[in-house]
Amino acid sequence: MARVLHNLLLFLIRLALKIRVLGYWSLIYGYCALCTTAALLKLCWNIVLRPTATFHWAIRETPPACLSDTSLGTHCYVRIKVVLKEQLLRVTSPTCGGAASHENNLYVFTESGLRFHYVAAGERGKPLMLFLHGFPEFWFSWRYQLREFKSEFRVVAVDMRGYGESDLPLSAESYRFDNLVTDVKDIVEYLGYNRCCLVGHDWGGTIAWLFAIHYPEMVTKLIVLNSPHPSVFTDYALRHPSQLLKSSHFFFFQLPRFPELMLSINDFKALKALFTSRNTGIGRKGRWLTSEDMEAYLYALSQPGALTGALNYYRNVFSSLPLSQNHVRSPVLLLWGEQDAFLEQEMAEACRLYIRNHFRLNIISGASHWLQQDQPDIVNTLIWTFLKEGEGRKSHRN
Repeated sequence: MARVLHNLLLFLIRLALKIRVLGYWSLIYGYCALCTTAALLKLCWNIVLRPTATFHWAIRETPPACLSDTSLGTHCYVRIKVVLKEQLLRVTSPTCGGAASHENNLYVFTESGLRFHYVAAGERGKPLMLFLHGFPEFWFSWRYQLREFKSEFRVVAVDMRGYGESDLPLSAESYRFDNLVTDVKDIVEYLGYNRCCLVGHDWGGTIAWLFAIHYPEMVTKLIVLNSPHPSVFTDYALRHPSQLLKSSHFFFFQLPRFPELMLSINDFKALKALFTSRNTGIGRKGRWLTSEDMEAYLYALSQPGALTGALNYYRNVFSSLPLSQNHVRSPVLLLWGEQDAFLEQEMAEACRLYIRNHFRLNIISGASHWLQQDQPDIVNTLIWTFLKEGEGRKSHRN
């Protein structure tokens, strides 16, 4: 009898797990279908109102002058080349190109097969501050921070894989969490460092959380802007329909090709609105995005394949969660724009549960999701305060 009860219990547990998994994926695909229906209706309405303009968009051929601003740093590359296991890694001389011409660039040979573009400023040998951007951004989103922190740090803003001038892997599988985290590790090491102050926003914040979880010894301090700990986001979104609604783009972006089309129609009107509209844009109470700044984003995102690379980050997210490891052992500063249109503020405080070190949370009144561009002066001041506090504090605690 005991054996029968034991087998029955195991059967019920396995059945419950299968039902839970089925429910999880049914929710995802069901919501995806709903978002697709809404997008199709929007597309049809656009065709009715603007039949000739709807399917018109232009690839920007010439980068705007702001992308060659020498005050932001020099444009460099980390070339990642596949090598045989028995071969030694080959490193060229560490030189970087000019901001405008990209001549005499840095190429470093590692093992993952991609080339990464980055902009660097500050003296070599100073502590490394590495910036990871979000969606749909690129290195330029950190322009205010590159100028601010180069006095005391070697500041590096990366075009993450699939963005800007970095290589664009075609397969969505190439954008799994483990690959994205390994990219950060490779870049830090082949810049000549074994640790850094890591700063991330949005998707860059998610990768920064994951990197700090898996490589705590390589993160002196972690600074995250408007990006909850991945486990907090998963738990909260499943329990709060309002956040699930704000995250509807996660589901819509699972589709192949159609999201790229919707972001491109009317000459990238949806992307422009993302950065400039009253509900989601930059500048409601902070700095406005200039027309030249907007052209910089359109230059990067209008290139062939650019939107697919950016959207592929979303196309692996559901198979990568939940996390098997959660705890962060580095000191953490979390900055949060109070008026974030995509993420509810309650998630910010919940991140404390997963941090095994000093944790500082600052909610910035009136700020949008695009925090480091919207309120750069406040953001920079809070980062300086965090960097300089607790000099005697241990970097890890039990």
